[in-house]
Amino acid sequence: QVQLVESGGGSVQGGGSLRLSCAASGLTSSTYCMAWFRQAQGQARERVACINTFGQTTHVDSVKGRFTISKDNAKDTVVLQMNSLKPEDSAVYYCALRFGYDCNTNQFAYWGQGTQVTVSS
Repeated sequence: QVQLVESGGGSVQGGGSLRLSCAASGLTSSTYCMAWFRQAQGQARERVACINTFGQTTHVDSVKGRFTISKDNAKDTVVLQMNSLKPEDSAVYYCALRFGYDCNTNQFAYWGQGTQVTVSS
């Protein structure tokens, strides 16, 4: 059974940094995409960044140059480094995983429990 365990998050002032980590276990294939989504109160869920087994990444335009997704294949762990945080980045952040090469989709089968990120002005 695939499980995703997130860590990190918290509260920070605008301009600060946070690091989110997500460890996957129970994987049945070595070919998969891991992504970070976020959902602010009253808003739709948004895919923030994604990375596949080959290290190919995508980032939503609003975080480019500030957030970086990376992956440790040996540990099946994905990290989202968030710098220059803004109040509008405040949301619950979710780790997600899907098997396969294609990260350009919102159809992820497995989800973490979510972690709150709050950025004050």
